[in-house]
Amino acid sequence: MTIKVGDTMPSGTLNEFIEVEGNGCSIGPNTFKVEELLKGKKIAIFGLPGAYTPTCSAKHVPGYLANYDALKAKGVDEIWCISVNDAFVMGAWGRDQKAGGKVRMMADGSADYVTKLGLTLDLTARGMGVRSDRFSMYVDNGVVKSVNREAPGKFEVSNAETLIKQI
Repeated sequence: MTIKVGDTMPSGTLNEFIEVEGNGCSIGPNTFKVEELLKGKKIAIFGLPGAYTPTCSAKHVPGYLANYDALKAKGVDEIWCISVNDAFVMGAWGRDQKAGGKVRMMADGSADYVTKLGLTLDLTARGMGVRSDRFSMYVDNGVVKSVNREAPGKFEVSNAETLIKQI
């Protein structure tokens, strides 16, 4: 079943490559419980099929970086990018995209979390396995307030501008 407006985000874990030790996190991959990260926060989340892929690198991540201030002005505490890659790849991609301090690059290496969300894309026939669908959502204290899922091969509704209008 696909997550929808009004649903509570499922429990689960995501991994993030931490560049600087602190706040109880060590340098390198760290595992976080999603339900704990969402408590009391307003989070803009976008998911995409893969790090370093054309649309993801040229449009999706740059759009959220460019709209960082607008999202913060709407009361968003954090912006997350979720992709089915490991934390090392997501960390390297975040450095390449200059996402540090703006977008948390959250790894869902085995597609466990996006499967719980019902937001997977099966690219097995193309040699890429099960990936994250392209989506965006606004979550307030763990409750989904808006969700936008792209049609296959499209990039029309999961962009930062659409999400900003929904907050």
